[in-house]
Amino acid sequence: MDLLNTLLDKGLRRELPTRDEALAVLATSDDELLDVVAAAGKVRRQWFGRRVKLNYLVNLKSGLCPEDCSYCSQRLGSKAEILKYTWLKPDQASEAAAAGLAGGAKRVCLVASGRGPTDRDVDRVSDTIKAIKDQNEGVEVCACLGLLSDGQAERLRDAGADAYNHNLNTSEGTYGDITTTHTYADRVDTVQKAHAAGLSACSGLIAGMGESDEDLVDVVYALRALDPDSVPVNFLIPFEGTPLAKEWNLTPQRCLRILAMVRFVCPDVEVRIAGGREVHLRTMQPLALHLANSIFLGDYLTSEGQAGKADLDMIADAGFEVEGTGEVTLPEHRATAHGGCGSHADADAGAGCGSHGGGGCGPCGSTAQEAAPEEPVHEAARGSEARTDLVSVRRRGAGTDLAPNA
Repeated sequence: MDLLNTLLDKGLRRELPTRDEALAVLATSDDELLDVVAAAGKVRRQWFGRRVKLNYLVNLKSGLCPEDCSYCSQRLGSKAEILKYTWLKPDQASEAAAAGLAGGAKRVCLVASGRGPTDRDVDRVSDTIKAIKDQNEGVEVCACLGLLSDGQAERLRDAGADAYNHNLNTSEGTYGDITTTHTYADRVDTVQKAHAAGLSACSGLIAGMGESDEDLVDVVYALRALDPDSVPVNFLIPFEGTPLAKEWNLTPQRCLRILAMVRFVCPDVEVRIAGGREVHLRTMQPLALHLANSIFLGDYLTSEGQAGKADLDMIADAGFEVEGTGEVTLPEHRATAHGGCGSHADADAGAGCGSHGGGGCGPCGSTAQEAAPEEPVHEAARGSEARTDLVSVRRRGAGTDLAPNA
């Protein structure tokens, strides 16, 4: 297939595909899917071998968010029956993180709901970062606290944070349909603040909110331009009690095409399968490891994930290996650019994969189906069965008296 040969060659050279090529990946048929995975898998192995990086979420403050992001169970007006609690103390957060680290995670992601941190909140998180790092040599810590004010990224860096997450979530053109209490530009600004402070930027997207293929390509190209080191790909978990509860638009095949497109556009960047993989990829999760080199271990912010041991068994059975704390995640040309756990490649070489992200939340516009009704992929996605049985609210781990699922 000429398209895949072209994309493979470009990925091995860190060269940006054309938008038409990226769109063509999303429009491939089910008969072509394994060929798509094989080609993108070669790009993944070129830059990351067979390593899988494990990340672990700690929800420092759950629910009661004043923002109205339609995808989020913690949003203003959410009727989702999630855990609600205020800030965990540093020792509580450190204890929660220890479970994930014992399971093989090398990065802890500290997340808090809300528009953005106050200076006092930054002090709390700084104390938590210190507690985790004092007890766990070599651990990476990423903060995800929402929109940053001037100077806050620098304070987090000085406290020992390695990275900052703030997702773009969807395209600029459709962002206002998803969130009205802040703007797409606000998110871009926070990613840029993290970059400027010397933090490794982590920014990604949410698929499955009713967006078109063009929207998906728009957000991934925007991410590449922002040049984050890590791009989490979330698949919408349609929580009952949120505005997008009825948006069951994804099939396992659709998810694999999206991951492959992200890998082709961002060949040498850590692509992380994030929220919703168990709900939408289901038994196809092992195939996704050929596209992404990073996953979350165990539970998510407000929903339960696959058991940690099942994650480890899946990685081993698929012929991959867990990335050790002594290994550098990114390829040498990126890792040496900024040092530490992440870096940014020379934009002139076509390597970057930028983004904007925001808040402690794990994500439409018209669809391409209108212009091309014969496209089978959209028909398949529209016919996807609502698997509400796979959406489980988290009742264990951080903020509870029960052991975490790690």
